[in-house]
Amino acid sequence: MKLRRNALQLLAEANVERKVQGTLQLAEVWPAQKLQLDAVTELEAGQAIPGQPQRPELVSPLQVRKRAMNTPEGRAILIHALAHIEFNAINLALDAIWRFAGMPQAYYEDWLKVAGEEAYHFSLLSTHLQSLGYAYGDFPAHNSLWEMAEKTRHDVLARMALVPRTMEARGLDATPALRAKLAQAGDIKAAEILDIILRDEIGHVAIGNRWFGYCCEQRGLDVVETYANLARQYKAPVLRGPFNLEARRAAGFTELELALLH
Repeated sequence: MKLRRNALQLLAEANVERKVQGTLQLAEVWPAQKLQLDAVTELEAGQAIPGQPQRPELVSPLQVRKRAMNTPEGRAILIHALAHIEFNAINLALDAIWRFAGMPQAYYEDWLKVAGEEAYHFSLLSTHLQSLGYAYGDFPAHNSLWEMAEKTRHDVLARMALVPRTMEARGLDATPALRAKLAQAGDIKAAEILDIILRDEIGHVAIGNRWFGYCCEQRGLDVVETYANLARQYKAPVLRGPFNLEARRAAGFTELELALLH
């Protein structure tokens, strides 16, 4: 059994439960060294990726319903949106493992850890959604996270710059306000789940920073200049505040990078 091939198979899996449980199991098996890494082989997908369940219906971000916190359905819509982000994040971590050959072993170990934690987050949100009388797939969702992964599929440098350091780092900024709204609406369980997610996502963005820095060093590139060039080239979303500077510092952004956000 080979880690990167297993990651590709899970990425292609369309059944939500099998993808989530399989990812959790893969993350547990690896530390026991029951898998070969096989970092060198260039793999081909051979099937549609990522595997998508029939539901939720994927629509434009403009078509996703607004979330009013003063109703149970409104809170469920928000929890569903967060669950979909975590489902996409499982796919992103699995894709980072299988797609990019020739990286150090620690790179694959880092992204397997991320995949396992994203699967755990999805499970927490999905279970909570069920306690509200809904299920993952009950509401439409958008796919902008995976669209950036698709754009950066040919270059690990661009992937590290624009998925964890950009798209996922936006979650560091957004989570405190979402947590406050859910707590104010009386959904303490959801607020506690967001505390877990924020704690872990700081680590995930830090992993993105680590490997972006590694790739820049390998290619003799300046981190700040290279990020700005890639953001322009790939039309990354413009970052707007307020920014969670404390979380971004903890995730490894430098003071220069934080100053450039303003």
